[in-house]
Amino acid sequence: MQKLGAFLLIIVAVAILVVLGLFFYFLKVWVRAWMSGARVSLFNLIGMKLRSVNPTLIVDARIRLVKAGLELDTDALEAHFLAGGNVINVVQALIAADKANIELTFQRAAAIDLAGRDVYDAVRTSVNPKVIDCPDPAKGTTMLDAVAKDGIRLLVKARVTVRANLERLVGGATEDTIIARVGQGIVSAIGSSGTYKDVLENPDHISRKVLQSGLDSQTAFEIVSIDIADISVAGTGARDVANVGAMLETERAEADKKLRQAEAEGRRAMAIAAEQEMRAKVQEMQAKVVEAQAQIPQAIAGAFRAGKLGVMDFYRMQNIMADTAMRESISEGGDEKQQPKQ
Repeated sequence: MQKLGAFLLIIVAVAILVVLGLFFYFLKVWVRAWMSGARVSLFNLIGMKLRSVNPTLIVDARIRLVKAGLELDTDALEAHFLAGGNVINVVQALIAADKANIELTFQRAAAIDLAGRDVYDAVRTSVNPKVIDCPDPAKGTTMLDAVAKDGIRLLVKARVTVRANLERLVGGATEDTIIARVGQGIVSAIGSSGTYKDVLENPDHISRKVLQSGLDSQTAFEIVSIDIADISVAGTGARDVANVGAMLETERAEADKKLRQAEAEGRRAMAIAAEQEMRAKVQEMQAKVVEAQAQIPQAIAGAFRAGKLGVMDFYRMQNIMADTAMRESISEGGDEKQQPKQ
C-alpha cells in the first residue's frame, strides 16, 4: 500500500509540474492578452500549441485588431494560419482599410492573401495611388516607339497612376497588363494623328484618348491618370534637338526632290519611247511611198499596152521629170551657199 501511495503521489506531482509548466509557459502570452482586452483562455492557448499554431502570433494579431476597434475570434486567425496565410499582413490590411473607410472583410482579405497578393500593399495602393512607368525600364525598354501618319517616328514615355481595386484583386490582371495596354493605346493614338506636330503640340490629347479606352477592365487596378512624361522625335541627337524642324524639312525636301527626279525620269523614258514609235511610223510611211513609187513603172507599162499612152507622151513626161529634178538640185545647192560656215 505504501508503494502504491508513493506511486500515486509521484504521478500527482508530475501532473502538477506539467500543469504549472504549461501555465508559466503560456502565462506571459495570456497576461498580455488579458491586459490588452483581447482575452484568450488558457485552454485555447494550449489547444493552439497542440494544433501546431503559434499562440504568440495569434495573440499579437488579436491584440492589434482589438486595439484598432475590430473584433475577430481566434478561430478565423488560426484557420488562416493553418492555410499558409500571412496573419499579421491580413490584420494590418484590415486595420488600414477600416481607418481609410474602405470596405474589406476578413474573408476577402484572406482570399487575397492566399492568392499570393500582398493585401496590405493593395490597401495602401488603394489609399495612396502609385505611379508605374510605361514602358517598364526593368524590361530593358525606356521609350515607346510610335509613328504618325506623316511617317515621323516619335519616342514616348508615359507615367500611369493606378489605384488598387480590391474587388477585382483576386483574378484580376497585374501591372504588366496595364503597361501593355497603355503602350498599345499610345502607339495607336499617335498612329491616328495626322502629323507629328499635332502630337508634340498637344500630348494631353493622346493621354485623354488612351484614358477613355477603358484599359483597366478586368484588371486589379483602376487607372487614375495617364501622363506623357517625355516625347521626342526619333533619330535626333542632343545637338540637333533645337533644329529638328529644319532637319525634318530638309529631309522631306530631299525626299520630294528624289520623287520629282524619278517622275521626270519616267516622263523622259516615255518621251523616248514615243519618239521611237514616231520614227517607226515614219519608216513605215516611207516604205509605203517606196511601194507606191514601185507601182508607177508598172502603171506606165500597162498604159502602153492598153494604148492609153504614146511614145511622145512618155518622152514629154521624162523631160518634165528631168526638169523637176534639175530644179530641185539647183534649189538644194542654193540653200547650202546661204548657210553660214561653221
